[in-house]
Parts: sequence; C-alpha cells; structure tokens
Amino acid sequence: MLFSVRHRTLYAYSAPVRLGDHLLRLRPRQTGVRIVRESLRIEPAPASQTERIDRYGNRTTEVAFAGETDRLLIESRFELETDPAPRLWLDEREIRAEFGGGAGPRVRAYAAELFARTGGDALAFLDALTGDLFARTDRKIRDIGYAQDPEETLTRAQGACRDLTLLFMAAARSQNIPARFVSGYQAHAETPDGKRHLHAWPEVFLPGAGWRGYDPTHGCAAASGHVALCAGADQLSTMPVEGGYFGDGATSTLRFDLDIRVGDDRV
Repeated sequence: MLFSVRHRTLYAYSAPVRLGDHLLRLRPRQTGVRIVRESLRIEPAPASQTERIDRYGNRTTEVAFAGETDRLLIESRFELETDPAPRLWLDEREIRAEFGGGAGPRVRAYAAELFARTGGDALAFLDALTGDLFARTDRKIRDIGYAQDPEETLTRAQGACRDLTLLFMAAARSQNIPARFVSGYQAHAETPDGKRHLHAWPEVFLPGAGWRGYDPTHGCAAASGHVALCAGADQLSTMPVEGGYFGDGATSTLRFDLDIRVGDDRV
C-alpha cells in the first residue's frame, strides 16, 4: 500500500523563549516498508541536527537551537510503500528481558481467563484479546496526556488507542508473551472529530514468526494499513517530540495537522 503523510506540529509561545534540545521520532521505521521520499522541515533552523538509530531500531533526530523564538514548527513529509512481511529479532532472551513485565491483578485474572478459554493457544488468545477489547471498550480520542494504567482501562472499559495498547501489552505479558508499544499512522481510521491523529498499537513477539502487530482499537491485525514511526518497551520511548523551552512566565500552545493519503492521492 502506498502511503503519503504530512504531519505538521506547531508550538506557539506567549513570549520569546530559548528552546532546549529536542528529540524527534518522526521518520518511519525502515522495516517492512520501502521509502520513496521523505523530508523534515524545522523552523527556526536548528544550530545542529543529528540523525541516529536508537536501541529499539527507531530513527531519531536530535536538534539543538540558538537564540530566541516565539514559535517552533516541525513538519514531516514522506511517501512509502508498505510490506507486511514480518521481520525477525533473533535474540529471544533479550526480547523477553526487555519487553516482558508484570500486570495488575485484574488484568492478570482477565488474561488468564481468556487464555484458558482459548485452550492455551497463543495465536487464538491474541486474536481473542484483540476482538474482546474492541467489543468491550468505549474508544475515545484524547489528544494530550500519557496512557492511563491498564487496570483503569479494563475497569472503566474506556480509553484512547494508547490506553488499549498498554492494556493489550499487560495482558499479553502476563501470559509470558513479550509485547511492545508502537506509534505511527493508520490508513483508514475514522474519528468523531473528522481529524487524523497519531495511532498506537501493540506488537507481540512469537518465536519463529518475529514481531506481529494487533490493533485492538479497530479489532483487527496490524498489516499494510499501518505505518510505524517507532516502537519501544513503553509509551515514553515512542513520543514523537521530546523537548522543552526556557522563558520567564512564558506559556505554550500546541496545534497539529495530520494529512494521510493512500494510493495515488498524495500530499
């Protein structure tokens, strides 16, 4: 599937400020895709800009600034073709250490009951978990804030995509299935506000098959309609923009605009 994405983020400050160093995770991961073209526009122009690959294989951009400004504009554009073929990470012991973890008592009990109901088969459990979370959860858009605790999401049966992602991860990990958090874009999401938003979904590691994505927000597997920006052990390691500013009494506002086209319609 051909993806064309324009993601524009604008921070406006109430008074001139000095920008701290920023870490950007806005370039698509290079696994499972063929990148046709890409660009990253930053205003004011950084005093330095360094491209790196982090410990999870994400492409990051480190930028530093000089002087003062009353705005920060970051615009990422790219076109790519997706390929849903799985990619393997062969060190299973490292994966289990990095992407395992505990879960709260309600999540453990919920996952254990679902695992038993599906006969202890990992694939059947993961499919059932995806469908059950989709069916039982009232899905909401929440533009700001970190994901809520998985116990809260399960109890309230309500949350944004990042909340369902953490709940899915906790349930999978409680059954000894390594899971990671993925942030990116989805081809055909329909939202009540009519806007496009960043999306989040979990991936699990299955021996012999590698990382496989699921999307409990839409009740389906993650496939060619999903483009990953970054993946990590938790939400914090996938934030698209990290950074701050220095200015006495200055406040900031955030606006974003996300345009996603598939097929021959390009931005």
